[in-house]
Amino acid sequence: MRGVEELLPKDEWTRKLARSAATGVPLRVKLGLDPTAPDIHIGHTVVLNKMRQLQDLGHQVIFLIGDFTTLIGDPSGRNSTRPPLTAEQIKINAETYYRQAAMVLDPERTEVRYNSEWCDKLGARGMIELSAKYTVARMMERDDFHKRFHGGQSISLHEFLYPMLQGYDSVALNADLELGGTDQKFNLLMGRHLQQEYGQEPQCVLTMPLLVGLDGVDKMSKSKNNYIGITEEANTMFAKVLSISDTLMWDWYTLLSFKSLAEIAALKAEIAGGRNPKDAKVMLAKEITARFHSAAAADAAEQDFINRSKGGVPDEIPEVTLSGAPLGIGALLKQANLAPSTSEASRLNDGGGVRVDGAVISDRGLKLEAGTFVVQVGKRKFARVTLTP
Repeated sequence: MRGVEELLPKDEWTRKLARSAATGVPLRVKLGLDPTAPDIHIGHTVVLNKMRQLQDLGHQVIFLIGDFTTLIGDPSGRNSTRPPLTAEQIKINAETYYRQAAMVLDPERTEVRYNSEWCDKLGARGMIELSAKYTVARMMERDDFHKRFHGGQSISLHEFLYPMLQGYDSVALNADLELGGTDQKFNLLMGRHLQQEYGQEPQCVLTMPLLVGLDGVDKMSKSKNNYIGITEEANTMFAKVLSISDTLMWDWYTLLSFKSLAEIAALKAEIAGGRNPKDAKVMLAKEITARFHSAAAADAAEQDFINRSKGGVPDEIPEVTLSGAPLGIGALLKQANLAPSTSEASRLNDGGGVRVDGAVISDRGLKLEAGTFVVQVGKRKFARVTLTP
């Protein structure tokens, strides 16, 4: 139950566990993700970690890739119709989804399914029969549909099909438990309803809180650019974790850390007693970085961050060779991919954000002769530039 928002109904889940223990038959635990983007971020791992706990306890976890439902687009939490993705975009995204999820789940003990397996077979007749198992009045009780309707915003008929098809996934998989974020509660309960309609024992529902992103305001999302991808470089991952607020850090500890609650409480008490909160944040950053890279990579990322904080040069920086010396600083920054344009390079110069071999450059008209220079933009961008005639 650690970090769990709701487990519904808890007494049914207890009975399912007791039956599983008595019979030796593992429970079927389902998680569905729509490949709306090519990468998974650490917000997704909140529920993936819970799946891994159940997997380690001997239950059968099912990682469901919603390649069919992505064609519709999940309306959960939306105030407008979600633009549909093309089948080709979905295919490209799905190719990386499970490979990344396998960084959390044990791939040898994970059942991987695609809901196009059964949704494609439904056909028009099957869709009509499925749609008959729920009412429009009940669908309009859903918060996002209710708000959009009363706000005069459009709702397309196909959006009603999304929760129906997600619920039908549970029928097709005969799920005992479905996991999801708190924004998925309506869809998860639809699975219970449809299983009963089809004569199955209804699944239980477990919801996890949505991880707040780096901005400390919105849920972690690529569209909000407040995320940490689980395949990001170790140095970037470490630095991003350190950028979160001291308050948000404790929610991340609860939802992301593998430390016990007792260890977290003791650490929190130390901080309240005067220990620097940054110490706790560094520990969290190293734990998360080591999980997706290695302990050595986490140590190196910490040292890299220290070097940058002191104005030092990281051990590994891009090597760039450019021709055309003498070359203006603006053109150099653009060609070395340290600035998106010469005008942006000029703005950075004016703000004192550009250094060459440690010296701040304020002259936007500066031209560098042939040679090798360490060029720094801001605190985090470096390149070792060799300039030839």
